[in-house]
Amino acid sequence: MADEFAKGFGILTGGGLVWMVLSGWYTTPSFEETQLVAEIPANLDAYGQAAIVLREVFFWFTILGVLTFWVVLPALQQLREAST
Repeated sequence: MADEFAKGFGILTGGGLVWMVLSGWYTTPSFEETQLVAEIPANLDAYGQAAIVLREVFFWFTILGVLTFWVVLPALQQLREAST
């Protein structure tokens, strides 16, 4: 169980860090307004649009990865132990 926790925690910290960096660069207009979740700018070049797509990918990777290693895999292991 510790192995699954460590993998989930690694995904949480790594994916969350990348998401926060990309959000800070592209969706924080100023420090006095909404930060990290503000509206995406409309006039982005190709690299900016790719970064926004990558931001969404890392958001879902973080959520689904943590749920997989902290909920799904331990539940499957519990079911396997209970069925034998």
